[in-house]
Amino acid sequence: MKIRIAEREDIDTLFEIRTSVVENHQSREEIAELGITPDSVAKMLEKDCRAWLAEIDDSAKQTLCERPIGFSIANATEKTIFGIFILPSFECRGAGRALMQAAENWLWSKGMNEIWLVTGNDPSLRAYGFYLYLDWIPAGIEPDGDFSGQMKFIKRCE
Repeated sequence: MKIRIAEREDIDTLFEIRTSVVENHQSREEIAELGITPDSVAKMLEKDCRAWLAEIDDSAKQTLCERPIGFSIANATEKTIFGIFILPSFECRGAGRALMQAAENWLWSKGMNEIWLVTGNDPSLRAYGFYLYLDWIPAGIEPDGDFSGQMKFIKRCE
């Protein structure tokens, strides 16, 4: 597996991965209602965001090529991990941890002392446990229009 910086031409792949997840699934239409479109992501990547793709060798194809299996995206202005998503058939293989490390390292390289992210406010969610496992600290509930809100996690530079 390799981690590389995502480029503009990878944006459709980011959306394919994002809409493939089971937990916290959203369709392209639902994501667009939140203002997240290929154009808005392109603008984010041109300004203060960076995305990374996890890829594996796809030996099933005649010619060796890299197959994207997950991505993370971080926002330097907001000091946040904006998202991290893995294709369901490739979960639990280390891609999420590697993508998170790439995003965290990039944010730390920008001189940040504390970064944050939000996820569903349900400890039974896999993402919630994943962030705890990676030493993120629950910091409180952020309202989101949903009764349960979103759990805000923080991490400080060591």
